[in-house]
Amino acid sequence: MTASAPTSTLLTTPLNDLHLELGARMVPFAGYSMPVQYPAGLMAEHLHTRQAAGLFDVSHMGQLRLVGPDAAAAFESLMPVDVIDLGVGKQRYGLLLNEAGGIIDDLMFVNRGDDIFVIVNGACKHGDLAHIQARIGKRCTIEPQFDRALLALQGPQAVTALARLLPGVEALVFMTGAAFTWQDAALFITRSGYTGEDGFEISLPAEIAEAFARALLAQPEVKPIGLGARNSLRLEAGLCLYGQDIDATTTPIEAGLNWAIQKIRRSGGARAGGFPGADSVLGQLDGSKPLTRQRVGLIALERVPVREHVMLHNDAGQPIGEVTSGLLGPTANQPVAMAYVQAEYAAAGTRLNAMVRGKPVPMQVSAMPFVPTRYFRGPV
Repeated sequence: MTASAPTSTLLTTPLNDLHLELGARMVPFAGYSMPVQYPAGLMAEHLHTRQAAGLFDVSHMGQLRLVGPDAAAAFESLMPVDVIDLGVGKQRYGLLLNEAGGIIDDLMFVNRGDDIFVIVNGACKHGDLAHIQARIGKRCTIEPQFDRALLALQGPQAVTALARLLPGVEALVFMTGAAFTWQDAALFITRSGYTGEDGFEISLPAEIAEAFARALLAQPEVKPIGLGARNSLRLEAGLCLYGQDIDATTTPIEAGLNWAIQKIRRSGGARAGGFPGADSVLGQLDGSKPLTRQRVGLIALERVPVREHVMLHNDAGQPIGEVTSGLLGPTANQPVAMAYVQAEYAAAGTRLNAMVRGKPVPMQVSAMPFVPTRYFRGPV
């Protein structure tokens, strides 16, 4: 979990009044007052998102525009991903790295034709802006849009509900985006999500955010969902939380994010390297540099939830890793976790012991996601 500001300095999102009206329990998160859950509770919110559609307020996250003919090449110089060849209307996952190859932040970006639209984590947005400005500010215009709201509508019935308000949104497929208009306001919508379900992220002006959220909540499929269920949903989907599962000390390869590095940026690729920490990252990727730890999924073999910071031991009682996220998965219906372990213990099926209140809880390394994803990639 990322550090939060003291309560006296917490910011609020454009939906703050709506959260309070709906009876949300508010908590500090990323410097904002955010809803952790509503009266129905985490379990009901989690299951509703898996079965219908859940509305999340994620307006604490940061939105940026990179503008100019060199914007794509400039942005690519900061990350081990292919930005230059990304088609118009296509979205991609990216990783800002430091000189050691550690992850400064993970983000999503879209080629909108006239700009690169970027969404970064809330607790990192000011640092990200300064980092990007310092390194590529002379190559392109960097326009923060931190005053815009951001909503996420997730679940198998999200498309049905959203299409009533925005006809045509159903034409989007996973990792694509397009501009829409609602009540004369400009919206930009991408189809992806942090839950493992089909869903959408909706960037919109702050002044219409509450009205749009109310319009969505008026749809029979949609209920409000807080941070608690957002966390349990993303963990079941095997997705990292920045500041908890990945941080500036973690390389993409240690985190198992190899898939986010396209071939063109890898050793032997046409645009290999050229990003911060390239020697370390590409060395770990091609095996020329040792990988000492690795992120893995874990399933508890007893019905005992295993939380973050719990130490992992081998059968000889030696410490070999630490849990970074863990809970009783509401859909998986068993305790699941993510952890970093020494590389020799990372193979699927490996048995480990989590030390919970001094007692060993047997766990097994498992493939992720723990619950199958249901992204919409187009008609079958």
